[in-house]
Order: sequence, then C-alpha cells, then structure tokens
Amino acid sequence: MPRRLSAPTEDTDILQEDRLGHTQDGGKGSFTSAKCEVKRKSHTLDRRKLEKTLGLTCLPLNGPGSYSSCAEETLKRPLSLDEDEDENSIKMADYRNSKRWRTRSPWASSLPMLVSTALAVILLVKGVPILFIPGNAGSFKQARCLEFEAAQYYHNVIHQDPDALKRGMTSLDFFAVDFNEDFSAFHGQTLLDQAEFVNDAVAYILSLYHDPRRLQRDPGLPDPNSVILIGHSMGGVVARAMLTMPNYQSNSINTIVTMSAPHARAPVSVDSDLVSAYEKVNKYWRQAYLQRWANDNPLWHVTLVSIAGGGLDTVVPSDYASLESLMPNTHGFTVFTSGIPNVWSGCDHIQTTWCVQLMKAITRSIFETLDVHRPSQTKPRAERMRIFKRWYLTGMEDITEKTLPQQDTSTLVPLEKGSNNVLSLGERLVLKELGQDDKPRAYFLPVPLQSSLDTRLFTFLSDQSIGKEDGLLDVLFCSVFPNQSGSSATLLSISLDTSGETPGFTRLACKSPGQDVIALPASTRSSSFAFEKAEPFSYLQYRLNELADYRFIAIIDKATEPRRAWAIGEFSDSTGSVIALNTGLRSLLTFGLHLKLPAERSLVTEVQVPAIHSSLLAFHLDLGPQTCGDDPELFTPLLRQHLEEPHESKFFVNVKDANISLHGIAPFMPPPLRAQAARNSVSLQFWSDPTCNSSINVIMKVDVAGSMGKLVMRYRLVFAAFPLLVVALVLRKQFSMYDETGTFISFAESLDLCLRSSLPLFILALSIFAITLAASSVAPSNLESKGLFGMGSNATESAIDFTRNDLLLGSQDPIFWFLVPLFALISVGVCILVNYAALGLTHLFYLSYHYLTARPSWMRMEDISGRSIAPTFSPSSPRRRLITTCVLLFLVSTLIPYQFAFLDAVLVQLLTCTRALRLARASSSQSHHDFYNYAHSILLLMLWVLPINLPVLVVWIHNLATLTSGKMITRLDGRWARYVTNASFFALAVLAAVYGITYAYMLHYFVNGICAWLVAVHTWGTGGVTLKGMKDMLEGEDDGGDVKKQP
Repeated sequence: MPRRLSAPTEDTDILQEDRLGHTQDGGKGSFTSAKCEVKRKSHTLDRRKLEKTLGLTCLPLNGPGSYSSCAEETLKRPLSLDEDEDENSIKMADYRNSKRWRTRSPWASSLPMLVSTALAVILLVKGVPILFIPGNAGSFKQARCLEFEAAQYYHNVIHQDPDALKRGMTSLDFFAVDFNEDFSAFHGQTLLDQAEFVNDAVAYILSLYHDPRRLQRDPGLPDPNSVILIGHSMGGVVARAMLTMPNYQSNSINTIVTMSAPHARAPVSVDSDLVSAYEKVNKYWRQAYLQRWANDNPLWHVTLVSIAGGGLDTVVPSDYASLESLMPNTHGFTVFTSGIPNVWSGCDHIQTTWCVQLMKAITRSIFETLDVHRPSQTKPRAERMRIFKRWYLTGMEDITEKTLPQQDTSTLVPLEKGSNNVLSLGERLVLKELGQDDKPRAYFLPVPLQSSLDTRLFTFLSDQSIGKEDGLLDVLFCSVFPNQSGSSATLLSISLDTSGETPGFTRLACKSPGQDVIALPASTRSSSFAFEKAEPFSYLQYRLNELADYRFIAIIDKATEPRRAWAIGEFSDSTGSVIALNTGLRSLLTFGLHLKLPAERSLVTEVQVPAIHSSLLAFHLDLGPQTCGDDPELFTPLLRQHLEEPHESKFFVNVKDANISLHGIAPFMPPPLRAQAARNSVSLQFWSDPTCNSSINVIMKVDVAGSMGKLVMRYRLVFAAFPLLVVALVLRKQFSMYDETGTFISFAESLDLCLRSSLPLFILALSIFAITLAASSVAPSNLESKGLFGMGSNATESAIDFTRNDLLLGSQDPIFWFLVPLFALISVGVCILVNYAALGLTHLFYLSYHYLTARPSWMRMEDISGRSIAPTFSPSSPRRRLITTCVLLFLVSTLIPYQFAFLDAVLVQLLTCTRALRLARASSSQSHHDFYNYAHSILLLMLWVLPINLPVLVVWIHNLATLTSGKMITRLDGRWARYVTNASFFALAVLAAVYGITYAYMLHYFVNGICAWLVAVHTWGTGGVTLKGMKDMLEGEDDGGDVKKQP
C-alpha cells in the first residue's frame, strides 16, 4: 500500500488548545498560547518542493511501482479526521491552504473519489515515532531538514539493505509540536504547560499505533510504547521536564537528543517561576541518578545527548548545555558540534536545526539505535550509549569503548620466517607511496611487551580509508594462529608476497579494527577549514595494554600499481609525546607561552596546559612553519584543541595560527554530580609529519578582544544588576542628605558624593567577598551544606551544594576578582550616560510641553494685589487617582499583561518629571527643585528595573497614585525611620551585587518593598496610620486644606 504523502500544514493530527488554555481533553495548557498542535510530517517527499518543480504531477510515494492518481492525491492532502466526530465524518483542515491544491471543490467529485478521500483522511503510521519539540519562539517547521535527511537516508541506504532491516531498522514517523512560537525562555509556567501538553501529545501519538485503521506495520511486530524526542533550545528543557510531570506515562520516553538546550541553568533569571521550574526539574534528575540501585531510579532507561553549538551560539552560552551536574556519562553526555566527526564546525543557535552535516549525524545515529522487535523500538540503554558515543565523539576520549576485543577474527595472514617485512621493535613505519609491488604486501610491526606502568601508545595515520573492500590499505591486529584442523575454513585467507628464502611460515589470525577507526579532517596545503569536503584522514590509537593479546600489527598495502598515498605507524612513549606545562595563569596572561616542539618527535605531540581551564579567556596561537627540505611533506600540521568534560574538540587544519577558546570552568555553573577524574584543563594535540625532522615553534598569547567578548556573553545580566547597585547607593545618599538638610540634591551631585566615599568602600568589600567565594568554590564542598534553597542529600551520596556558584559573579577562580571593580566602573559610566539621556529626554518633553501650554504675553495669572502667580502642579483628586489605580490593577490581574502596566508607569513617571521640570523652571522655590530631583531619581530607578521585565505592580501603583501628586515626600525626623530608608537602599545595593545576576527577579520584590515604604511616607509621614490621615488622603486635603497648594 502506498505511503501517504503529507505536508506540514495541511495534513495534520491536531491537539488544539482553545483561547482559554485548555485542551480538548480537559488538560491545562499555556495561557500564553492561542493553540498548540502536534503536526505529523511524512519523511518521504517534500510536497512544497514537488509543487514548484512538477505542479500537480503525482510521483510515486514510496518508490518505483507505487503510483496514485493526481485527483485522488489532491483530495487526500487538505483533509483531516476530526477526533470529536465519528470515523466517517470529514472536515476541511485548512481551506485557504487547500485552494492551491485544486481548482474546484472536492465535493463535486465522483463517488469513488469521495470513498478514496474518506480513507485518506486517516493518518497512517508505519515506522518508529519521533517527536520534534521547538524552543523559545521556535516553529515546528524547523524539523524539515531533519526529516529530509532521515527520508533520504532511509530510502537510499536502509531500505536497500536487508541486513539493516533484519537488525530492526525501519522508517521514522516524524511528528512536530506547534507551540504557536511561545516564549518559554522567559516564563516558567509556559515551560511547564508545554511539558504537560507534550506528554498528552506523546500519549496520543502512541495511541495511533493501536488503531488498526492507521497501522501499516507488520502485525507480528510489537506496538511502540515509547517516542524518541528531539528538542531544540528550550524544547530540550521541555523534554526533560516532561518526565517530572504528573501526566507522564512511564517508559514512554527513553531517548532524547537536544540541540543548543540550556540544561544546567535558566538562560535568564528574570522570572521566579522559570528559576523554580529549573530547580524542580534538575533536582528530580539529580536525585534519580544518585540512587544506589537501578530499580530506585525512574530514569535508568533514559539516554540523553546534549549537542552544543560552541562559541558561535550567542543566544545561549554553550556552557549551559552541560549535563555534568545532572547525570553520569553512562546515561548521557554533552558534545560540541566542532568535535562531531564530519561536522567539525561550530554552529549558531538556529544553525543547529539545519546544518546538513549535523542532521546526517543525528538521523543516522537514531536509525542505528532502532530495534522494532522491542516494544521500546530502541536497543537497550547501554548499547544506545555506545552508538551515540561512536557517532558524536571523536573516538579519542577516555570514555570511548574500543570495539577491537569484540571483533571476530576475519583474516589469515602468512608470515614468512626471516621476512624483511617485519620491522624491528620500536621502528617507525613510513609509507610514502602505495602499490610498489604488483600484488598486496604486508608490513609487520611487533607489539612490545608491556609492564605494569607502561604508557606507550600505538598510533597510525593515513590519507586512505581503512578496512574498506575497495580500499588501498588495511590495518590488522594479529596473534599466532593455532594449528587445528578445520579451524581455517572459516577464515578469509589473502595472498601476500613472501620472500621465499625459507620454506616455513607462521599463520597469523588477524582482526580488523572495525569501528575504532577515527576520522580526522584532512590537512594539506590547500586546506582552509576542517569542515571542507575532502576525504578525511584515517587514524588509529590504542594504549599498549589494549594490545596485550596481539603479537603483530599488520599494515596491508593492497594497491597493485603505484598510487600517491601515505601511511605512518609507530609505538611512542608518552614521556616524549606528552608535554605538561606548569606555567601559571598569571604568568600566561602576562608573558604568554613560548614552546618549541623538538625535531625528533612522535607522530602526535600533546601539550597539556593546566592553567587554561576558564571559559572567560581566549588565546591566540601562532605555529611556526614545518620545513621538510627538498622532500615534499606528507601532510601539514593538524591541531586539535581538546577538553575532556564536557567533550569539546576543535580541529584546525593546515594550521599556522588558531584562536583558542573553550567551555571549561564557567561562571554560575553548578558542580559535577559526581567527582570526575578527567582533566578540566585544555590539551593541544599536534599531528605533524615526523619525516620532516624539523622543530616547530609554538607561541600563545591572550586574546584581549576575544576575552572581552566572552565576558559580555557570560555576564550580560550584570549590566542590569550592577547599575542598579549604583542607583541604590545614590538614592540612599540623596535621602540621607534630604533628611539631614532638607534639600534633595540632584542625582549627579549624589553620585559625585558616592564616588568620594561609600561607592569605593562598597566595591572593595565586594572584591574581597568575590575572592572568598572563589576560594571556597575551589575547595571541597561542605558535606553539611544544604545550598541556598535547602538542597538535601540522599542515602547514597554526600550532600552537594549545587548553588555554591550562584552568588556575585559566580566565578570559581580567584584571579577574576578584578571583574567586580571593572563592572562597577563600567556601571558608573553607564549610569552617567543614562542619567544624561534621561535629562535630555525630560528636557525634550519639557520644550514640547512648554510650547503647547505657553500663554501669550498679554495673558497673565495675577492675584488680588496684581502680582503674577507661578504655574502650579494641578493633579487630579486623590479619590479619582485611587479609582483609576484600582481599575488598572483589575485590568492587569485579568486582561492586560503586567509588562504593559509597568511600561505605563514609566511613561507616567516621565511625564511627572516633565511637569516637575516646568514647575522648577517657572519658580525659584527650592521645594520645586527638590521634587524634580526626587522624581528624576525615581525615574532612573524604574528605568534600571525595566529591563528585568517582571511584574512590579506595587511600583506602577506607587507611580500612578503617589508620584503624580506633585507633593514632595515628607522629611523623616525619627531616627528609626531614617534608618529604614537608609538600610533599604543599602540592602538593595547588596542584593543587586550578590544576587542580581542569578536571581534577578528578586530585585523586583525588593524594589516593591522600598516603593511601599515610600508610599507610606508619602501618605502618612511619620505620624502613623490614622483614620484622619486616610480621610484627608481621599478628600485630597493636606495640612493647609488647599488642594492647589504649591509644594
């Protein structure tokens, strides 16, 4: 039966939410969404591309011999089955989109066409379900590239391979979630609503495979009970949150692949619900993997691969994609696209959804994990992890499992006694040309005997592929074959050139390295980038203890005619091939690194730099030329920058210079879930032609511009928190001077006084605090620590404080203490600029306001004695303001968003400053100038709270109800009242510095409290709350009983 051709918008199975945020089955949905849909997309053909090229011409759906009429296919596409109707009812899925598929109504068709249409509206499923979850403001259409690569690979490879089908591989049924481009990165409840909805979607998808009307699978196969998830950005976080929701169906998810997903912490901390949701989800995952027994771990069957884009991702720091603090590497790991074989390039945030090389790696790894003979539709967890590691890691990581022991003996190689093809122990094999004889030839490297502390490596590099039937080169690992009758019948014997000097020979039973062959980007004189389309190098690397069962390594030259190709193989000692530098970070930043690779060196030289471990620093590396004299070099230097945890590798081909940056120890990152034995520092691996016999100079210096860019990327929120620190100290000084002298000085004057006294001392204290925090984060965590929010321990592990890096700048290295005064200095400059910008804006409004309200010279306001009267601040009555405030509060609580209310409050405060400036210009009264300075400072406070974008209802109620009254705040005579104001602004400064980046939403709550205190002072002064005061406030009377009285 032909597979159904479907399109992303017309052919859908819809789980739709109404405007009130409830799904059709009664489940709660996101109130920010108009609707959510699960859209099924076929991975056979792309209908839009088909339209452009062939119009309405129909093509075979599932290969040759499968055709349908154009009329029938035209009728199938725009129709869908309404789940609320009975199975014979039909509705239009999208009439506007369906008009392009036909020129007349389908209901004018014949009865046979109507019957075929009724059958076509039933969604058919055949393969393994896979669900794509978009991220923040993402679209379901981002799954198209993934689907195209899956369809192409299935039809061109798997469908033509009977062995793959027998192993359990089959097609993929793609579904995608349409969240209507919700902003889940800024609102925690939206994230949880999406997780709940997707759980319902998964249950619905699985129900499709139990419906015989829709099923096209082999009836002998088990029905799927799990769905593979692929999430982009916040969609990956939604995928993890699904497993913590009450409506999660047990074991319905066992494989998750995420791209550019911030797992470790929230991308922004402006919403308390978002931070709380992250803490809840991450705590659930941590506690699950800290259980001693697998039966106690509800996530034991789950595998998770987090793919990060690297430095090109400027939307979310790739440090946040780390899984190190959430789960062990037996269940999941983090990898960067720059290290994925045949990708070898960084990706920006959106590029991870359409990078062709990355899509190939993802789809092929998923295909290999399939096993339709199991209800889960995937292989067991351990096998899935081995597959993912093989596809996503370079193969040189410590956690990589070698497959050589599992390989079967495949080749019988004769070794002639006294053969000159056996190299001496420790000799390097160098082949500069293949096919020197007219038949295959073998070269034998004897495997050295090992000791208990032997750290030698076998390395082999060639520009030819290894192990292919039509290849020119083979590498075999051989042991002596026992003379047993009948045992050689199952071995594939090859004919080799033996010297013939002696009649005896030894038979060697050999294994192929199989999947242990590592692909490296080709590095030649014409190479510019690692991701270029060129045949990659083949590389093998084994520790000597992994070759204990073998006597020889045979390199087989299968070429029968001269070919330009090369191969190098050797056993090298780590004492000569590994260079560990003890240079400190201060020395490295000051003087740089100067190193010379010796002329007599191994094929691979590794330089370990423990001082380079921070993600806040970037370096520039210069590599001297590789001179080979008159002989041409086999290949140009190849550099790999490597970090073990997380698994980050970068390759530089034909390297002359390189920009070194890493995602190592990053600010605000939680500690690892378990102690890691792996190095956290960077290592540089150089592949160079050992036949050149020339030294190479290596120079590395700090990249100041690159480091500043990384600081901005990691500390973007600091420019909202630290300026608020400065504003709080300035306001504290203003109120202190006002209570003492009765004059409310300007913001600039108060800032000048703060720079002379309190601000330097405050920054000095914060710098010392930063050094203390960094030193404590390096030390082992306190076993009694419960963390900031009471993170506890379980019966199997000691307590880990996952919030210990949340305070201040979150740095784990004391050397970065200078960032506190640096950011403070920048914040002072930014505050000065914003102050002058606000003054300019206020004066601009003042000129417009003055022009519109100016009276002619012959019109003057005079009192009874004939003297001119200055304009007064004429607000509306307090009763009217109170009613207006209550109405706006009701609208914010029900209809309009709180961001709009706060923006309205900022605009009202700007207008208040404009009117206060006009009043101060028209009058010489000091009280008018005081009120203008007061209103302007409050405006600056609101402007710095505005970027955090949180509900601040008290703030805007305060501005609408109080600051527009034209009345100056009451001076506080009582000592305790002065202390409250002073301490409040000082505490706001401390909170902005220590918690402002990680818990930015807390600043709103504290500012709300300060504003509530100012409202109380405005309303009742120091006399307390009395019935008379409330009556006077509602009647609009002040001490003199004159509403129009000037301040």
